[in-house]
Amino acid sequence: MSNALPAYRKLLKRTREIALLDSANSLLSWDKETYMPPRALDHRAGQMAYFSGQAHRLFTARKVGEWISDCEQHGFAPGSDEAANVREWRRSYDHKTKIPARLVEKFQRLCAHAREAWGEARQASNFKRFRPHLQKLMEMHLQFAELWGYTGSPYNAHLDQFEPGARAEDLRELFAQLRPEIVSILGPARERSAATPRSVLHGHYPVAAQQAFNREVAQALGFDFAAGRIDTTTHPFCSGLGPKDCRLTTRYNEADFTQSLYGIMHEAGHGLYDQGLPAEHYGTPLSNAVSLGLHESQSRLWENHVGRSETFWQHWHPIACRHFPELARLTPAQVTAAVNHVEPSFIRVEADQVTYDLHIILRFEIELKLIERQLAVADVPAYWNEQFEKSFGLKIAKDADGCLQDVHWSIGTMGYFPTYSLGNLNAAQLMQRAQTDCPALETELARGEYATLLGWLREKIHRHGMKHPPQELMRLATGAGTNPAAHLAALRKKYAVT
Repeated sequence: MSNALPAYRKLLKRTREIALLDSANSLLSWDKETYMPPRALDHRAGQMAYFSGQAHRLFTARKVGEWISDCEQHGFAPGSDEAANVREWRRSYDHKTKIPARLVEKFQRLCAHAREAWGEARQASNFKRFRPHLQKLMEMHLQFAELWGYTGSPYNAHLDQFEPGARAEDLRELFAQLRPEIVSILGPARERSAATPRSVLHGHYPVAAQQAFNREVAQALGFDFAAGRIDTTTHPFCSGLGPKDCRLTTRYNEADFTQSLYGIMHEAGHGLYDQGLPAEHYGTPLSNAVSLGLHESQSRLWENHVGRSETFWQHWHPIACRHFPELARLTPAQVTAAVNHVEPSFIRVEADQVTYDLHIILRFEIELKLIERQLAVADVPAYWNEQFEKSFGLKIAKDADGCLQDVHWSIGTMGYFPTYSLGNLNAAQLMQRAQTDCPALETELARGEYATLLGWLREKIHRHGMKHPPQELMRLATGAGTNPAAHLAALRKKYAVT
């Protein structure tokens, strides 16, 4: 039926053309973070702005809106692939046509330079170097919110870009429930993990050995290295550039191999999702991840529910010892205890499972205040430090350990941070349901066999793309929308907290 409708065929052709532009732009962005010579930044900013502007113009053309209207009038069968694509095209069109292409290009240029300034500011631990860039980005974020329109908080306009259907009001309520539960677990978990601090892992682990071990683990999980690679960067990330091209990055600490290992397991989770999206639908919403909260669930599931389990280290300990001979001084149980040690710390990406959500709640509250004009950009470091000390009991001595540690604001992703906690909750729900649906799963994981778990995730999450909205997909996969019950239960079980 879709092939007989000219408007649908035209939309397919147009959106696949746009996907190629977006993919090229993503490649430029990946290169900027990995191999681009520093003096090429200004030219790269122009390249990325051009591609973004062209893609925006192609999609917001008047005739694209007419094609979408023709498809809506045609009325594809509810639940069909075509109906899902048309729904998402409409949503995206109504959103993007409110922003002129010149602002899209301006924003891209700002982000390219802001990212560079953030890197320099982080290196120098000096927020003032980044402040004027963040100020300009915030002005544009506020402008975008007004152009897009919103109900309730203007933050909702930004949040919707990453987690369709989510609202600041609901997140406030969710985090108000989650925070005291986390705090109640933190004390006992900290006491019970105190006997084996993370420092027992400290040693000398050459980068080359870490790279070899990380690759072996990622490949075992199911990451296809014929369609992907690993590189080094300041802030770990995953770039899905298109079918059969997925790039993972991490950073290395020769004193602690687990920093890069869990960075790769986290990013490989993202990569497995990208590699599991249906390539035959490339260029349409059916080939895109449904939300960042679902994307993050994949990384948190593999990193934490698989990678920090006792069964994981029982299997991988002898293999790790071949790469890192000095690790033989520790038993699998000791390694497991060390990587699950609970201790409030400054850096989000190195945080333990219990305190991680407290890092996210802090960032959400700051973003909300910035967007709602209750906090000035210049006051971010002082406010961050004050609130961090209240939550963690730690005094921040330098900006690099505080408001400069994350890359997100510099690349323009305002509203992204809450999806990390949504990912935590989704990961626990998905893992709990996978264990129910696959009775032999734990036995297989103990043998280092991950095909059943990956296959379950492919069937329940990856293959659907954006066919279902995020909460509908969670209900189809687990029987319930996103909620904290499974996450809190998993933490209490791990740390024997009643």
